[in-house]
Amino acid sequence: MREIVWSDDALNDFDSALFYVAKDDIVAARLIADRVDSAIRTLALNPIGRPGRVEGTFEKRVLKTPYIIAYVLTDDTLTVLRVIHSSRHWKRDSWPD
Repeated sequence: MREIVWSDDALNDFDSALFYVAKDDIVAARLIADRVDSAIRTLALNPIGRPGRVEGTFEKRVLKTPYIIAYVLTDDTLTVLRVIHSSRHWKRDSWPD
């Protein structure tokens, strides 16, 4: 299994999303956290995402959530770059603001 590394941006995205959801529904926030965590662990074992909108990256939609994981791979590391809500739109080769 590849080592999993989170970028500061990804941690901020994830924390912000969970905080926002938890304000209204703590159970839903925990479920999202579990699903994102599970998706990332699965990607570390079996990277099945599609090529990302930013060159050199990959993306994987987290099932039963509105989130997309943007990541890069090396032989021994999966680096989570961003955790992005799917309703956000961004131009190719850039991240949402």
